Amino acid sequence: MGLPLNNILQFNEIQDIVSARWQESVKVRIDLEKLIVYLSPEPALLPEVCDWLFSERGYAFATMVVEERDPDWVIRYLFYGPFGAGQVQVIVRFPLSGTTISSISPQIHAADWQEREIEDLFGLFFEGHPRLGDFVLHEEWPEGVNPMRASFDAGKPYPAKEPDPGWRPNRILEAPGSFMMPIGPVYSDHAESAHFLLETVGEDVIRTIPRFFYKYRGVEKIAEGQPAERVVLLAERFSGTSAFAHSLAFCQAVEEVVGIEGPARAKALRVLLAELERLRHHMAAIAGICSSTALSVAAAQASVLEEELLRLTCGFTGHRYLFALNVPGGLSLDLSDARCTGMSETLWGLLERIKELHEMLRFTSSFLDRLEEVGVVSKEKAVAYGLVGPIARASGVSRDLREAQPYAGYDGHLRFLVPREEEGDGYARLRVLFSEAEQSVNLIRQVSFSLPPGPVRERLNMRAGAALGWAEAPRGATFHWVRLDEKGRVGCYRVMTPSFVNWHGFHLAAEDFAFQDFPIIMATFGLSNAECDR
Repeated sequence: MGLPLNNILQFNEIQDIVSARWQESVKVRIDLEKLIVYLSPEPALLPEVCDWLFSERGYAFATMVVEERDPDWVIRYLFYGPFGAGQVQVIVRFPLSGTTISSISPQIHAADWQEREIEDLFGLFFEGHPRLGDFVLHEEWPEGVNPMRASFDAGKPYPAKEPDPGWRPNRILEAPGSFMMPIGPVYSDHAESAHFLLETVGEDVIRTIPRFFYKYRGVEKIAEGQPAERVVLLAERFSGTSAFAHSLAFCQAVEEVVGIEGPARAKALRVLLAELERLRHHMAAIAGICSSTALSVAAAQASVLEEELLRLTCGFTGHRYLFALNVPGGLSLDLSDARCTGMSETLWGLLERIKELHEMLRFTSSFLDRLEEVGVVSKEKAVAYGLVGPIARASGVSRDLREAQPYAGYDGHLRFLVPREEEGDGYARLRVLFSEAEQSVNLIRQVSFSLPPGPVRERLNMRAGAALGWAEAPRGATFHWVRLDEKGRVGCYRVMTPSFVNWHGFHLAAEDFAFQDFPIIMATFGLSNAECDR
């Protein structure tokens, strides 16, 4: 099938504008087969080119990938557009002897945390960034140790830096009667470590300063030198509640490197399993929101639905959280048509109970009082911060990778809606979760009654190369960049998760609301600290 005319026109337009605007200072290469435009600007033009893509062309910023490829640093800035617009990779090279590059965060605030992360992990300095240092690597790390550098020896002990007795937390607010309220990093129950410093003059939170990475694990570093089949275990374990989505994105990157699409049956089943994971995740998020408002009966009802979905998943696949199913080349397990249709029928009954829960919550005024017009994130801020998933869609940003950058079996024959709300408050986020749960059941039914025959796994002939894999995880867009050598071992692995992206914008919702709203706003975001602290 030929490439649609609108794709060709879109890419030709980009090439024409770049050539006219920057001439030979920005090199252009177009891969029509993969729907990728490669731009290679002179380093001084990097912020201008990225700003043009983001502000004028409407491309979303996905992530940055840093590689040490002797004799140069190679930094890729990955952007993606709506359906038909494809992807753009902005690639900058400069000698390994250099450590400074222009920051793009003044133009694209979505890159703020990513540049801070790279400064800590690689030792690169982003000129023009307003605040670098002490981000992923907390103060105990010795200066000059950058764990993602090729020279870093993970087997060598590094002495912890002595704490500074005069250290004080950052403070923004200066006003009579102002004070700082710390929350975390230690919580009860199963919550992962995170610290929030809330600044206030009264009951309202004026500033929210988050701090994560208390459990930084170096997943991307551990992956280096490992065979791709083993790295799948890392991809699905740094965030167990989104295991299938992350392993899917990784496997698709590997499959792109070796040049296969995977069997049609595997692609269809991947959609079914991804939606089953989304449905279960959203029920857990809804239970968390009900619990945060002390609505005990509704929280129990949602938790019962989540548990039934976990048991259904375990009976269907052998694992409650869908581990060990994705493998490079397809799936490790085939699921018969009869099992799929039977599971789909069970979900249809569960969906009726989910709808009943939604109806009861809609008419519970004490519940709505805690969510409506609370934790508001405007559409403009959601775009500026690059927010993704249900959080972005609750603020009017309807971008969804299943539709914008179709993958696996989301190739056009499946019919589904991308729910969107405009208010950007906690209630809008709750409504998106319920609507997406309904759409997930709809997709599962479509797939289960139209499964193609054939195998679910294709043999891989490994070869060297690099590629980007992606998926619309339950919390939003995730991107996995993978470079393999000729033996199928990982040379570079870069992961960008929806929780990392959305925690960056969490303060937008928490500020200018009362202290007692803070845990409820956090619950409506439904993010994972572990997914952030990979």
